[in-house]
Amino acid sequence: MKAFKATLLASAVLACTAHAAPSVYPTGVTRYDPAKAYNQYVIFAGADKQTHLIDMDGNEVKNWPYNGFPSAIIDPKLVGGERGHVLLQLSDKAPGPLGAAGNGLANQSVGELDWSGKVLWQWGDKAPGGAAQQHHDQRRLSNGNTLVLANKVHKVAGFKVPELIDDVVYEVDPQGQVKWQWLASDHLTEFGFTPAQLKLVRATDNPDYLHINNLSVVGPNKWFDGGDKRFAPDNLLLDSRNSNFIAIIDKASGKVVWHLGPNLPNLNPKTAQQLPRPVDQFVGQHDAHIIPAGLPGAGNLLVFDNQGTAGYPSAPLGLTPGSRVLEIDPIKQQVVWQYSAASSKQPSWDFYSSFISSARRLPNGNTLIDEGMNGRFFQVTDKGEIVWEYVSPYQGKAPGSEAVSNWVYRALPVSYDWVPEGTPHGETAVAAPETTLKNASASR
Repeated sequence: MKAFKATLLASAVLACTAHAAPSVYPTGVTRYDPAKAYNQYVIFAGADKQTHLIDMDGNEVKNWPYNGFPSAIIDPKLVGGERGHVLLQLSDKAPGPLGAAGNGLANQSVGELDWSGKVLWQWGDKAPGGAAQQHHDQRRLSNGNTLVLANKVHKVAGFKVPELIDDVVYEVDPQGQVKWQWLASDHLTEFGFTPAQLKLVRATDNPDYLHINNLSVVGPNKWFDGGDKRFAPDNLLLDSRNSNFIAIIDKASGKVVWHLGPNLPNLNPKTAQQLPRPVDQFVGQHDAHIIPAGLPGAGNLLVFDNQGTAGYPSAPLGLTPGSRVLEIDPIKQQVVWQYSAASSKQPSWDFYSSFISSARRLPNGNTLIDEGMNGRFFQVTDKGEIVWEYVSPYQGKAPGSEAVSNWVYRALPVSYDWVPEGTPHGETAVAAPETTLKNASASR
């Protein structure tokens, strides 16, 4: 298999209108220090609507010809020890007038595929309304059921729009029966909105009023072990991109038992690098989750803060665009670690994705980040050093456009022992070009 090396392969990709960028730039692995990186595979759905598993050299070691929104891996322990099982979207159709790239109205079915691509389980025709309408997340549970984040279009009293694109969570058993469900609009007063904000929410012209873009299981954690029942391992954590909040749902009652946002102090440039500090305003965030037990930072909340326009009313943004990854103590509600472009001694706009994107902690303390708008994944150390970087070469339509892009919604780390034994992987160092600032007088 041929590695996608930055020096060998370049790809024309339309730059996102959020900021200026070259019309042609390298793809594949652009830098890699095997001694400092955590060596693994990465799985993602490309803009080509296929799911790719790559190694550290950028080699595609496996391809499933289905979209992932997101591509979700299944723990081999949950499928009899078999490796390489994934959850993907299997079919779609024309979504109707409310359909868009950011919702699930086109999605007809989701399913489990094995390493060979065989469909082992499928859900859609037994879904309410006869279609899965899954978006942004699906996860296999330890009891064998599957969590599906989906959309439900219906009329809700008190809203200006005639129909809402509501967010609904289904827990589906292997036979396709819904065993538990939760509907966001039933809990509108529990997310932390002020009365004035609730009026804005109900008066919005956008039927996708919350746009919940993440669903995770809280998982085992020190807070619950210490007696805080809000962090029960079976509880669910989600975040609303359009409303700037993160919330934990009690699985037993369906009630919101913890939330962060939507109303936080404005980001202050003078204190933006201080740690620890009270959580400042995240905007349009993605991939909020509790760092799993056994990883550095376990029990803290990790979230990709896009700093993309969102909120009721819209939260203020800085003069220059820049995203952040925040690690938050959920009890003290303090930022205890963060990554921004400044962490790598770069200007703020060198790291920016106003929508999509993800961040995951790795066993050696590094963090894998997907700057989704630009199809760029990279690993950073806890000090902000970039030790692996990859730019996706897989192109397709940009969301809401006929333009071409290499955007990637989410990129997930995959350990070497998740794939079938004998699957190859490469670990070839790639030196980045020298970028040290030169003394101006030396060039005269």
